[in-house]
Amino acid sequence: MDVLAVEGLKVDYRTPRGAIHAVDGASFTVGAGQVVGLVGESGCGKTTVARAVTGVYPRNASIVGGKIRFLGQDLLALDAAAYRALRWRGFAFVPQSAMNSLDPVYRVGDQLAEVLTERGGLGAADAARRASELFELVGLSPTRLVDYPHQFSGGMRQRAAIALALALNPKLVIADEPVTALDVIIQRQVLDVIRELQRRLGLSMILVTHDISVVAYVCDRVVVMYAGQVVESGSAAAVLARPFHPYTMGLNNAFPDLQSSAGLLVPIEGAPPDLAAPPGGCRFAPRCPFVQERCRAECPPLVPLAEGQSSACWRATEAETLRAKSRDPKTWLRS
Repeated sequence: MDVLAVEGLKVDYRTPRGAIHAVDGASFTVGAGQVVGLVGESGCGKTTVARAVTGVYPRNASIVGGKIRFLGQDLLALDAAAYRALRWRGFAFVPQSAMNSLDPVYRVGDQLAEVLTERGGLGAADAARRASELFELVGLSPTRLVDYPHQFSGGMRQRAAIALALALNPKLVIADEPVTALDVIIQRQVLDVIRELQRRLGLSMILVTHDISVVAYVCDRVVVMYAGQVVESGSAAAVLARPFHPYTMGLNNAFPDLQSSAGLLVPIEGAPPDLAAPPGGCRFAPRCPFVQERCRAECPPLVPLAEGQSSACWRATEAETLRAKSRDPKTWLRS
């Protein structure tokens, strides 16, 4: 059984302009012990999907379709109390900024102890012992439990946020851009902590990121999102080596290749569409160098392809030819 199955998820935001269709029919699974990367540009719906799974999202957001199953249980059928009971114990969340989960006026150890006693039911002595174990687990000295968040470096705060998420041994950890605000050296250290914890504890994880290199380093599977929809998915190795969707090909071009003599990072010109009124065909069509008339008229479904990959592109059968063309910077530089 999959730890998590998202099926046809639709999430809207109510705004003065009308409904923003932030997630429109997204489907993917997270298997036991898997790290699944949700990748795409900002505004493509990745964080909205992650927040929908936890049941914690802005007041103007609402789930208008689809299902979210956690260990076979339909989360959207639960009442508020039952959903709350699953947070931390069933699944936990690591935010992009650790200061969003760490209260600046409380010692970090006290915040861990509160979770362990109020939600975990531990006594004070057992909570203190568990807090020390958690800090050691993420590579922090237990002597730092008496410190406040501002006394920690950015990388240390992120490790503390991970410790907080692991407090009650969840089955699923959702990390939303956990290294974006850190310099590259500290990014590597935090990612190493995540990889080691996942392997040691057998965790299932969703890692939200816009960075293809993070997916390549950490993830088993990848789900590529564009304009609220899943446009490609599969094993990380297969998708990065042999993408079937032009958007994924474009993302790959923005990833530095140290073996290439060209040294060019080629951007995808333009921006994702307005999700208050998305285009009727393929949402990537206005930016796609391989667009055809059918792409503008009909929205392609996500269909299974080779090696367990899926892609939503009318030209997926021509992928080998398109990949070769996509490596030429002139293909993307259209203006």
